[in-house]
Amino acid sequence: MIKQIKKNSRVISVLIKIRFQNLMMFRLGFFGPFFVDGSLFLIQLIVFQTIYLKIDRIGTWGRGEMVLYIGTFSMINAINMFIYFFGVIGIPDKIKSGEMDLYLTKPISPLLRLTFEKINPGSFPLIIMSAFIIAYGIDLVNIQITIEKIVAYVFWITVMSILFYELEVIIRSISFFVISNSSITRIEEAGLELCMQLPGIAFYGVYKLIFCCILPYGIMATIPVQSLVGDLNLTGAIYGVMVVVGFTVITCLIWKRGIKNYNSASS
Repeated sequence: MIKQIKKNSRVISVLIKIRFQNLMMFRLGFFGPFFVDGSLFLIQLIVFQTIYLKIDRIGTWGRGEMVLYIGTFSMINAINMFIYFFGVIGIPDKIKSGEMDLYLTKPISPLLRLTFEKINPGSFPLIIMSAFIIAYGIDLVNIQITIEKIVAYVFWITVMSILFYELEVIIRSISFFVISNSSITRIEEAGLELCMQLPGIAFYGVYKLIFCCILPYGIMATIPVQSLVGDLNLTGAIYGVMVVVGFTVITCLIWKRGIKNYNSASS
């Protein structure tokens, strides 16, 4: 187990090194994303400010909690864009073109390589900007920050970033079984857009089932914020962990089944 972890760590290190070398060959490809992603972030922030300009409370949350929610969701999305989004998003094209053959013939996990081969340093400013929003939200809520709360918050950010990754892999892995997954990706985009504006506490009935269980985008930023402001109870924490563990199992099963179902371009 330890030997495998060390091997994977070396592979990830090499993939990151190669990625940076390729980006630095074309300076615009390296520095361009800083401007593009930063501009998109500012536009997104203006939209959020417009939406919540005249809203005092959503459920039990006030303006401070909502600013924390926006910053937290932006942080999770920024981690997604920085580390694995641009690698995972290419899975359907590699399946259709047969390029997946090249990944299956290498002596490393194809999913590991796909995950880390296109790290995007241009998205790093989004992490910094999200941190500023989170700090502003903490100031608005006026809560006492302790080491325990910080550790819990970082833990939930990490766990929910993993959940975000798993959802992306599952949706793109459906391309192993169907000709086109465009309809499913449109559902993903709609769900993300809605949950970036409304926290999980705002959903009830069938909407709560959909966005807190089936497509759990609603809990990704909600649970970290609840842990930071002291609203997260034991039941909620256990539920959050169970959702992530459940989707980890689903991701592994779908990916393995997809690889078995994959028709090589050379066959």
